[in-house]
Amino acid sequence: MRTLSKEELKRLYDEDFPLWAEINLELLKEKAYDLVDWENLLEEIEDMAKSDLKACISYLAVILEHLYKWDNFKDLAGEEHTGRKWIKSINGARREIDAKFKQYPSLRNKLPQELEKAWIEARKELYNWLEDNDYEPDDFYIPEECPYTYEEAMSRDLKKELKI
Repeated sequence: MRTLSKEELKRLYDEDFPLWAEINLELLKEKAYDLVDWENLLEEIEDMAKSDLKACISYLAVILEHLYKWDNFKDLAGEEHTGRKWIKSINGARREIDAKFKQYPSLRNKLPQELEKAWIEARKELYNWLEDNDYEPDDFYIPEECPYTYEEAMSRDLKKELKI
C-alpha cells in the first residue's frame, strides 16, 4: 500500500472516492488508526445510516401526495383517471416501507417522526403536478402542515372509497 499524508488522503476523498475508501479500509485492517481519515469516514457512516430512512421518507411522501390528490384533485384528473393509479402507488409505497421495516426494524420508530419532512416533499410534488397539468399551483390550497396523521397515511384504505 502506498503511503499518503493525512492531508493527501483527505484530498483524495473528493478526487477519487473509491481509492479513498480502499486506502482507509486497508488502514483499518492494518490497525493504523492514526492515519485514517476519520472525519470523512464518520460522515460516510452517518450517511449510510440515514439512507434507508431517507428512502422511507420518500415513500411516505408519495403516499401523502396521492392521498392529497385523492381527497382534493380527483375532479382535475378527469374521468379517465378514477384514482386507481394513486391507489396502486400508495399501496406500492407502503409495501416498500414495510420491506425496509423488516430489513431495518429501527426505522419503524423513526419514520413517524419524519411526517413533516415527507409532507414538504409531497407539497413540492403536488405543485409540480399542478404545473405539469397546466394549473396555477397558487390557485389551490395546499396546507403548510401535513393534513394527515402517520397512522392514516399508512393504513387508510382508498379501495373502500373508490366509486366505480
